[in-house]
Amino acid sequence: MTDALPTLLSKQAFGALALVLTFAAFVPYYLTIWRGETRPHVFSWFIWGAGTVIVAFAQLSDGAGIGAWPIGISGLLTFGVAFLALKKSPDLSFVRIDWLFLILALSALPLWFLTNTALSAVIVLTVVDLLGFGPSVRKVIDKPHEENATFFAVAIARNAAVIAALENYSWTTVLFPAAVGMACVLFVAVLLVRRRMLAKLPEPG
Repeated sequence: MTDALPTLLSKQAFGALALVLTFAAFVPYYLTIWRGETRPHVFSWFIWGAGTVIVAFAQLSDGAGIGAWPIGISGLLTFGVAFLALKKSPDLSFVRIDWLFLILALSALPLWFLTNTALSAVIVLTVVDLLGFGPSVRKVIDKPHEENATFFAVAIARNAAVIAALENYSWTTVLFPAAVGMACVLFVAVLLVRRRMLAKLPEPG
């Protein structure tokens, strides 16, 4: 019992850090959308919102405990980004495969029900979440200044804190934050490289 208490306190500390980082990422991002400085790809954010909320429930079912709460709250805030983007200055460009991503995300709950295992849903949602980067990657390659690098950089640290806060480590609890964290690393890299490439182009005229 005495050994478990410091462990629980450290998990709570990492969980609190993950929550702080979640809001530290989302609040400025909301403001940039409100001011029209950022135009998120609405499809990506709806896909990410649906998947993240379902993953949080899957993690809780596998004993993730405190570590699942930042994921759940992040999912709700992610839906908020999509709705705010729709209201202010949405990027509604999409191709047919974007609809496929959304359908796959929504298929995770029936799959979980049919297989009776949360891991199957988490695997599908992790893949869908990563595929959900597709529309946004296409966007930052074309218009890298319409996305916010800081948000995704903070998300990298947030996912690391989430993993540290998990009370049970399994594929069900770890796969999603680990994969999304790595995806954010690559996304930020692509965004910054594209900005640097465009900055080196000669001015028109």
